[in-house]
Amino acid sequence: MKKISALILILCSFFTSAQVTINITSVPLNTPPDDDLYIAGTFNSWDPGSPTYKLTEINAGFFTITLASGNGTIEFKFTRGDWAKVECKSDGSFQPNRTFTYGNSDTLNLVVEGWDDLVNGGVASTALSNVVLMDDSFYMPQLNRYRKIWTYLPDDYDTAINKFYPVMYMQDGQNLFDDSTSFAGEWEVDEALHSLQMDGNYGCIVIGIENGGSNRLNEYSPYYNPSYGGGEGDEYCDFMVTTLKPYIDSHFRTLSSREFTAVAGSSMGGLISFYAAMNYQDVFSKAGVFSPSFWFDDSIYIHVSTQGAQQDMRFYFVAGRYESSDMVPDIQSMYATMSSAGFTPDEMDTVIMTDGQHAEWFWAREFPDCYKWLFSNTIAHAELPADDSVFFITPNPAQDKIFLHSEFPMKKIRVEIFNSEGKKVFSSQQHFSKSINIDSLKNGYYFLKVEDGKNSYAKIFAVTK
Repeated sequence: MKKISALILILCSFFTSAQVTINITSVPLNTPPDDDLYIAGTFNSWDPGSPTYKLTEINAGFFTITLASGNGTIEFKFTRGDWAKVECKSDGSFQPNRTFTYGNSDTLNLVVEGWDDLVNGGVASTALSNVVLMDDSFYMPQLNRYRKIWTYLPDDYDTAINKFYPVMYMQDGQNLFDDSTSFAGEWEVDEALHSLQMDGNYGCIVIGIENGGSNRLNEYSPYYNPSYGGGEGDEYCDFMVTTLKPYIDSHFRTLSSREFTAVAGSSMGGLISFYAAMNYQDVFSKAGVFSPSFWFDDSIYIHVSTQGAQQDMRFYFVAGRYESSDMVPDIQSMYATMSSAGFTPDEMDTVIMTDGQHAEWFWAREFPDCYKWLFSNTIAHAELPADDSVFFITPNPAQDKIFLHSEFPMKKIRVEIFNSEGKKVFSSQQHFSKSINIDSLKNGYYFLKVEDGKNSYAKIFAVTK
């Protein structure tokens, strides 16, 4: 009986890890005859033009590829070598990821209905007007590569010309703002931040860094995995910190200090964002870590113990309870490791959602709460009242003193003042009625933050002497 059971298990294992042949039986008539077709998916880090995953054309309009043995469920799409040339529906609408579960069949026959770039000029952009492709070939000297960089600027960036903003650096930039550039749906980061700012949020600049395609996995891990690669993470982080950030700070009105600088990403992008924040605690004070690939190498736990808590930090972990068998345990292990390394519960928030999946729609849904929590301890979280109903500052501009006027002059408040670089230059516990000596402040614009124990409010004032 035991021998029969063992044989059944062996047979089940054989069939569930069998190969699969995927055929494209029809392509759109306007498919360029000289273009090669590729398959990209969870099995090749979503590389849209990997030579290993190029389909073979059997005859006109019929293409085929046989994937290596595997198990479980894979997701994939077809491209013509680039995400700008990904498949879509016949009307140009978004084609969701295709899926295949090993063991259900050994052959798939599929039809490509359309190509993004060829259906009515391609899928219309879903990005808001304040999302711009800053550079389509930004040089990465650390890796001798070029990368697309997108910027999202707050709604009032062009009108509040004396206002400076926090910055969030995010991985997989093509998936953040626009369905037409994403391969699996967008995060709707621009819509989320626009909505928050319409409700009074201070605003934030987002820098979206395109992933490296075939180099994505290499760049997003500092460790080499013999099965998957990796090992270029240190160079990639150095690019963010010493090349990209100085450029952004010199070309945009940023609050450049660590208190106002965050990094975020998902999956392997979550791993490298976490690593960057841990390695550069003097640059980043916040990290949004979505469904991180801590499984890639256990060295990340040792690294955390070695680095330890050097500065006040904020880490926001997000995952789906059933994304994988090790996702939640890995995050729990990291939480314990960080606690032992000196990070406090106030510096770490963990959100585990039962319905969460390893997918853009899930990360998009959770992004607003992540953003609000990360910046909840800074002026960037302050909701600016549309009028002076809470308090106002006189004189403004000022020289040596300012006064805060409120209908509750004896209310106890905490006051903090930040310069345009984001550095705190004044703080006190006082009443609204007490004047503030600013004689030591140089000419320029400053941010004054008031906390009354329940809410935070902010005003901008100028010093001219």
